[in-house]
This record gives sequence, structure tokens and C-alpha cells, in this order.
Amino acid sequence: MDPAIRNPCESNVKPPADPQQEPVSARIRARIQKAKKRFFANDNISAYIREGELDDLLSEVEGKFREVLKSLVIDTEADHNTQDTAKRVAKMYVTEVFRGRYTDAPPVTEFPNASSLNELMIVGPITVRSACSHHFCPIMGRLWIGLMPNEHSNLIGLSKYSRLAEWVMSRPQIQEEAITQLADLLMEKVRPDGLAVVMEADHFCMHWRGVKDSETMMINSVMRGSFLKDHTLRAEFLSLIKNRT
Repeated sequence: MDPAIRNPCESNVKPPADPQQEPVSARIRARIQKAKKRFFANDNISAYIREGELDDLLSEVEGKFREVLKSLVIDTEADHNTQDTAKRVAKMYVTEVFRGRYTDAPPVTEFPNASSLNELMIVGPITVRSACSHHFCPIMGRLWIGLMPNEHSNLIGLSKYSRLAEWVMSRPQIQEEAITQLADLLMEKVRPDGLAVVMEADHFCMHWRGVKDSETMMINSVMRGSFLKDHTLRAEFLSLIKNRT
């Protein structure tokens, strides 16, 4: 066929999209979906983020939040207080309050239980900060961890409990799921005979909006292994942390 003669339908055929022109969030999402994994608000998705993409994600979130401010009818060009708000919010979400979604777990050095310790250990209170996945309002609280190690357990440094808790909590969460995630992580890292986690927190979605109740707190617990089976051990743990409140 003479190249000068073209099928009129060909003019409507668009070239395939350049994947590098896709929003970075779309590329990350496609990898997760290809792996058939979930990406709920409180999931860690760091395995699907490539080098340099967090910076691109920051830029994308900044642009999207700038549109949110426009939809809220805020003059971000003339208002000096909100000119850089979109950039600040993007940085806050991606690198601070939700960074537990986008970064790997903190390194934790594990030591063998050389002395075969098998007595109750309690760590806490650990200050925790998160955000409600329903309204993105702050959750501020503290938690206690109880452990019954055995001769095969791995012992980790005191500060590592705080780092692991922060990593889990630095995602949009609901409290009930957050401490279950932390309990699963600690069971994997330490391999104790028993584990107990108790969390007490203020939910600002209650304080700031809705019923505006500033007094209500939520307390919940997860018990595993010997803490679940041995009511005496459970009572000892709960009594000891009560005396520390």
C-alpha cells in the first residue's frame, strides 16, 4: 500500500501509553495487584516501591492535595498561611505519620536466650501515635507488652519494642487491628511461650467531631499462648501494669 494512502480509522488509534508517564501511585498499585496482594490502609507496601519512587509519590500527593484545597475554596496563592500547605501535608503523610506503610521494618538485632530466661517480662508504657483510618484523625495512647520467653526465644533490645510499635502504628489504623498486627510481629520476632499486648488510647475522631466526647478512651488487649491459657499469669500481668498507670 502506498504509505501516502492511510486508512482513515488509523488516525484514531492512539499509541500505547508510556508507563513512565503514569502516576507513580498507579505503577505501585499495578505491582501489588499483579502480585495479588492487598493494600489496605494499615498494610505495609514497601516491597512494591522502587528506589526514587517515594519522592515521586510525595510530588503526586502534593499535587492532589493542592486540588483538595482548591475544592475547599481556599486561596492558596494569596493566603500566605496555606501557600505551602499541600507540600507540608504530603511530607507529613508519606514520611512521618504514615511512613509505616512505605518503609521496611526497622532492623532488629536478635540475641539467643543464653540464660534460658522464662520469667514474666513487661515493657511499657510505650507512647504510640497513629491515625484513625475512618477520618484520619489522630490516635494518641500508650501500650504495654508482656512476654514469657522460653529457651528458644530471641531477645531483642528494649528500644526495639518501641521502634516496632511505631512502625506498625504509623499507618491509618483502627486500634483493634493495630495491636493484633503488633502481636503477630512480636510473636514472629521473639517466639515466646506467651505474649500480651494492652493498648489505651484517645481517639480524636471522638474528641474533635461527632459526639465531641473528650473523656472516652479505648482499652483493648491481645493475649497469646500462656497468657491466654494461664489466668494466673494473665492476672499478674494486668495487675502489674495497673500499678504503673
